[in-house]
Order: sequence, then structure tokens, then C-alpha cells
Amino acid sequence: MLAPIAWRTPPRHYGPWELVTSLLTEALVARGVDVTLFATLDSLTAGTLAGVVPAPYSDEPSIDAKVWEHRHLAHLFERAGEFDLIHNQADFPAHAFSGLVDTPMVTTIHGFSSDRILPMYKPYENRVHYVAISDADRHPDLRYAATIHHGISLGAFPHDPVGSEDLLYFGRIHPDKGTAEAIAAARAAGRRLHIYGLVQDEGYHAREVLPHVDGETVFFHGPVGGAERLRALGSAYALLHLINFDEPFGLSVIEAMACGTPVIAVARGSMPEIIDHGVTGFLVGSHEGAVDAIGKIGSIDRKAPREAVAERFTIDRMAGAYVALYERILTGRRE
Repeated sequence: MLAPIAWRTPPRHYGPWELVTSLLTEALVARGVDVTLFATLDSLTAGTLAGVVPAPYSDEPSIDAKVWEHRHLAHLFERAGEFDLIHNQADFPAHAFSGLVDTPMVTTIHGFSSDRILPMYKPYENRVHYVAISDADRHPDLRYAATIHHGISLGAFPHDPVGSEDLLYFGRIHPDKGTAEAIAAARAAGRRLHIYGLVQDEGYHAREVLPHVDGETVFFHGPVGGAERLRALGSAYALLHLINFDEPFGLSVIEAMACGTPVIAVARGSMPEIIDHGVTGFLVGSHEGAVDAIGKIGSIDRKAPREAVAERFTIDRMAGAYVALYERILTGRRE
């Protein structure tokens, strides 16, 4: 299992790719699969940790990302013959090595960002088995082995049957994620908004977020983990996910739903695959639609979002789908 090295696996706070990598690794180990996790040396796993990268480059400025990513890849591919299969969770650089080894390879594409990355995918589609994390994120010119939605450990997310009167924004502080739109919708609805997330665009944060943070109606908490993260996800009236891009999946969406929190999201990307309109939340197309949906959240039974996650987005379901894919690849079967 090849993890990214931007953050620790699992991440301390932010790091969605590393989180999914960790969840899948531990679920596979629990099923009796012998997994070697190639990750930063501070990573944690019940499998076998193989690492040469001293620390995540997002945590340690002395780690040059380009240098250590290549060292990380070399460490794995020099040992490729020891493994039945390589599962790449670390984007397209690994594809450059794929034709140099006999070991079959799976790449989970954690969001197809643009056509500019296609040259590192299309030429390798006969060698690498690509997995999309939603049907919406499939590129029309690329061959895929499967679509496998992310899964989480339902037991790790306590159900809050009551919530509160306050709204929640949970994600990167970036124009794509719609932080400003969440603030505007919350204000129009007359509700307080709690913002949690890593600041990815400092200028946007300074212009569009901080001027509204007053400690009375809008609160900014930064990135959080552990018990505070769970409390934030579960205690909200609703999660606002008013995105300005085609969301590849949306891990925070299913995490909030697991806690019983309904989600109001713009109907772009994977959102129609995840949210059942009127049952687990609302899909909207405008600011007015978001404000209207906030007024309707009381009609959502907070059992419904959790039940949807239990049925469709558990780590056991995700691990089972990957095991089935591995078996198909290793036996030479094709769908």
C-alpha cells in the first residue's frame, strides 16, 4: 500500500488521502491480508510499516517534497517483486515506474483534477487498474476497473440524535469549497456558523472569511481532530457544503451524516451519489436554495443520514470491494 507523504498515515488533523489509505490498510489487515504500508516513518499501522521519509513534508519544512517523493517511490518499486499487488494511493508519479515491474498495480484516483494530468494516466491504462471514488469523477477518456466509494468506521462516529441550532462548515478554506457561500447562507438564515478547516488559500481567508468572524455569529476554529472533531460533526444543525467545483467525493459529508447531521450541498460532482434529497439532506443550486433548505432541515430524521452511511459508506463495504477487485486482477478476470 503506497501512501502519500504530505501528511502522516493516518493524519493527525487534515489529510483525506492519508486517512482513506489508513482506513483501508487497517481494514485489510483485520481481514487477514498481509499489508506492507509504505508511508512516512511516523505513520501508524497494524500492518508492516516500510518507510524512508523521515516526516511529512507538510509538517516538516526541511523535507523537500520532490526529492522525498522520488525516494519514497524508489523504496517501494525496488521491492516490487516481494508483493502480489501494489495499491497506489499517491497520485500519478508511481505510474512512471509501473512498466518496469511485473507486479500488478491499482491506483485509486482521489479526484481527477483536470485534463492536464491525463498524460500520466491514459498511456498507462492497460498496465494500471484505475479506481474512481465516484461515478461523477470518472474521466470520459479513461478506462476504469471500478468505482469504489470511500468508507468510514461507523463506530468511530457517535450518533447525535438532537444536534444544535448552529450550522457547520467543515473543510479546506478555499473558494472551491464555498466557505464564503456558507457564511452568506447562514447569515441569511439567521443562524450561527462554526467553521473548521485548514486554511489553503490565505488571501481568500483574509478577504472572504476573517472579516465575518465575530465570535458571536461566525466562529473560526481551524483544523481539529479527535474528540473536538467528532463533537463538531455531530452537534450541528446541518453541514453546509456549498461547493464551487465538482466534488470528487466529500469525506466530511459522510462523516457528518454518520453522526446524524444532515447535509445541504450544491448538486455538483459526487453529491447526488451521496445525498438522498429530502431524506439525508438537500441538494441545491443557488444561494436562495441553500437558505430555503436550511429552513427545511427540521423535516429530516437524524437517524436517516446515519442509516445511509451504515448501508453504503462503511469501511467494511469499501474493503470488501477492494478485495474483490484484487482477486479479479490476480486471477486474470475482467468485467
